[in-house]
Amino acid sequence: MEAIYIPGLLKLPEQTDVIQVNECLAGLETLMPVRGRLQVTHQGTYIEVSAKAETIVTLSCHRCLQEYNHRLSIDVSELIWLDESANQPDSEPVEQEIPLEDLVETLHPQGYFYPDTWLYEQLCLELPPRQLCDPQCLGINVSENDHTKPIDRRWQALEALKGRLPG
Repeated sequence: MEAIYIPGLLKLPEQTDVIQVNECLAGLETLMPVRGRLQVTHQGTYIEVSAKAETIVTLSCHRCLQEYNHRLSIDVSELIWLDESANQPDSEPVEQEIPLEDLVETLHPQGYFYPDTWLYEQLCLELPPRQLCDPQCLGINVSENDHTKPIDRRWQALEALKGRLPG
């Protein structure tokens, strides 16, 4: 997907760019391309981004370690504020307290919006934090016989010597 020049949105009908998505995103391993629709609308002091998309990813179960397929589906929208000071190097101290109302996404009004990066982030946020192949998954089956010590043949000579020592 190509970057969207934010002032260029003002020249489009209804100041809206609609992108039909049907591609693989860099950094997100999927079994099929991400398919859906992304819409970016310039609203004067902010852009409104919304998307409906889906794909299938292969996850590893946190209990039994088996791989399973999981459908990722998003239906999200976000307001991204346009601010002249966005993407400027901070002259603030490294550690500072930031008020909750300042925790918003901002872009420079003369900058670019990267739809592939935004879509990647939204799909990553949708990945389940607890990855289970089945809610009733019991995990790895460990039997009593599995607790025997594995024999490392490199230590056999030392074991034989240890057996000959008194004590």
